[in-house]
Formats: sequence, structure tokens, C-alpha cells
Amino acid sequence: MQPQLEFDRLQEHFRDPIQRRYEVIRPLVLFQDRTATERAQEIGMHPKTVSRLKRRFEKQGMLGLFPDTVEVLPSGREGRVKEAVIEELAYLKSLYDGFGYRELCRIIFCKVEERISDKTVKKLWHQLPPAAPSQLPLLDYHSYAERVEARKQVIELYFQGWNKLSISRFMGVSRPTIDEWIRRFESENLSSLEDKKSGPKSPERKVWLPVMLEVYHLQKRHPDAGRFRMWSVLGKPEISERTVGRVMALNKRIYPDIPHVVKKRKKKAPQPHPFKAAFAHEYWFIDGRIMDFEIDGVKWWSLIILDGYSRTMLAGAVARSEASWVALTVLYTACLRYGTPHHLISDKGGASISDLFEAVCKRLGIDHKTITGKDGESYKNWMGTVDRRITPPAADPDRRMIVSSHAAPQYPDACHAYRTGDSPHTPAFSHHGSVHGALAN
Repeated sequence: MQPQLEFDRLQEHFRDPIQRRYEVIRPLVLFQDRTATERAQEIGMHPKTVSRLKRRFEKQGMLGLFPDTVEVLPSGREGRVKEAVIEELAYLKSLYDGFGYRELCRIIFCKVEERISDKTVKKLWHQLPPAAPSQLPLLDYHSYAERVEARKQVIELYFQGWNKLSISRFMGVSRPTIDEWIRRFESENLSSLEDKKSGPKSPERKVWLPVMLEVYHLQKRHPDAGRFRMWSVLGKPEISERTVGRVMALNKRIYPDIPHVVKKRKKKAPQPHPFKAAFAHEYWFIDGRIMDFEIDGVKWWSLIILDGYSRTMLAGAVARSEASWVALTVLYTACLRYGTPHHLISDKGGASISDLFEAVCKRLGIDHKTITGKDGESYKNWMGTVDRRITPPAADPDRRMIVSSHAAPQYPDACHAYRTGDSPHTPAFSHHGSVHGALAN
């Protein structure tokens, strides 16, 4: 039988155009014993049409034989969402439009007992039409006749899967209030939803004024007793030992006649210092102290002069004894560098009240005053601090005294050092020259 006649006879049995197209290319894809041009001549079609159908079949299979006007879509899973789930979603959307998708999944599971993914809920939620505000079946918290019923509604929504933020926005109540109601319900059940009094809830007081007075008299009778002993003597087991101790402490603050109570004294107002300097070199202070070290079994003396305004060490000396000539040497060293002060303050040591020292102060026009009582003790404390900073002298038998002058850091060149022996004729030198001649004069 000729191919043309066979093809024409088969067309009578075709029920779909796809069958005819497949029959056109069937010998080409199954037997491959002829070309597309030869097949086109056998069935009386254009060669390009046969070649195009063959190419599309090789790429897409049977889908390539469909006409271009037909849209081919992949077959998806059939919808298996129950009608009850869609109805519940529509009901929830009519109530409130601010749910989260996972929250909706939780609500659907609690109410319909159907597990559904958040992606499916998102797709269904957007397909539902928006509900009118007039369809809301529930009222907010402030519209309920009884506040207890509103609180029960909050608990019901929470156990239906609503989160606290959605309940707060839907009911018109703050988030902390929702948290408090849920906490009270979980700890006390439904009884916690009733209104509670706002008054104090502290237990009944056990300590009143009669008990405090009884403890007060016991404190006067037993001044050395502690709180445990006082609690046993009081004989009130309903009061704890610590409570008795607090009552005792309060009584000591109120009643000053209880023994062993330290009485507070009023703090005196600070008095002005008698030797407070108003400018530099108005007051100088001279004092001597025994040093802590020994040389040849003898403790040396440190004698210094301080400026009362800047608290600067002006001159100092370390000697074997506190003699008047040591005080005059230190005074001369300070005057040589800074001039004479208006006032010189000292204690009543022998070197400071000697006739020779008084004569030098009078000749230089210095008002020499001695400290009486506790006046100026703070300046003597300064001197004790500076004395401890002086380093011990070298253990040289020919050197018996060190005289030094120190100034503030802004005067780096105001540092002098003098050494002299036992003999008054032994020279003492510094970069200012000899000092013995000036002392002798």
C-alpha cells in the first residue's frame, strides 16, 4: 500500500489534531529510514512543516505538537484545604486584619484542628475579600458591661492561639495589662479575674508602741544585753529576734538616756586660721624635727623654712643639734634668695627664742611670732611632711651639717647646698659664695 493512501485512510479515525501531527512524524522518529523531505512528498505536506513538527517533538515531546494558540500549564496539586478552614479565615479577617501568618496557623489548629502551612495561609488570606467594620461581632474591653467578662475574653483569645500583641490591639488594652491578666490566671485560675482591692496587703502588725516601750525599759534595765537575750527576756514568740533588734536600734536613736548610747555632738563651725597668708612671703614658718636615722649613734635634726602662701620649702638644714646658729644659717639662706618676709612663725624651741635669733629678726625688720597652744598646728604638720623627704647626709666625719634651699618647680635654679665642719673657720660654699662671712657680720 502506498504511504499516501495509508495516511489518508488513517485520517478518518483521528479524533484530535495532535493525532494527525504525530502520524506525520511517526516514521521519522521511530524508523528513521527517510528524510523529512521524503516524508513530506509521501503525505503531500510542505517539508518545512514536517521538519518543524519533528524539532518540536524532539525538544518537548508530545507537548511540542500542541498548537501555538494553546497555553500549556503544568498540572498542580489539587486544593485540599477544607471549607471549614476557609470559613474560619474569613471569620478572623472580619474580626481583625493584623494577624501574623504563623499566628493564623496556630489559631486554625486550635479551633479547627487542621494543620496548615503559613504559605498556604498567606495565599488564602490575600484571596479573601476585606470585611466591613460593621461585621465585628466582639466589642473592645471598654464596651463590656462587666470587666470580668472582658478579662475572660482575653484569656479565651490567648488559649485560642492569639498572641498578646493582637489581643492588645483588638481589645484596646495595653500590653503590660494583658501580661498581668495572663500571669494572674496561670497562678490563681479564674478567681484572679475578679476585681481586687488596691489597699495595702501587708500582714497584721505585731510591734506597736506598748511593745516598743517594753523593749525600751528592758534596754535600760539590761544595757549590755543583745537582741537575742532581749528577745528571750521579752517572752513574745510571735516577734522574731531580728524585729527585736530593729526595735532596739530605733529606741537608741530616740531615747538618749539608754546606757552606752553615743551622743552626737554638734560640729563646730570652722574658724579662720590665725596665720593665713594672702600673698607670697607674707608668712614664713620655721621648725625643727628629729630625724629617724642615726649617724655614729647620734640622731640628727632637720630644720626647714616654709612659705605660708605657696607651701614651698625655701631653705633647710640637717645638723647634729638644734642650735641657734643652725636656725640663723637657714634663715640667711632663705633671705639671700627671696628677701625678708613680713612675719616669721615658729614654736618655742630654744633655737627660735634665743636672744641672737631675736636680734637678727629685729635688725632685718621681721615680725617674729611664736605659736601658743594649738594655733598654727596645720603648718607644723606640713613641716613634718617635708622633713621626711630630706635624705640623710653622708657619713663623713669632717662634714657635720648640710644646709639646702629648695624652691617650687617653676624655679629650677633655686637649689643651694652648703657643707661645713665643726670649726667656724671651715668655709661653706655654694654658687652664691661663702655664707660664714655674712653670718659673722
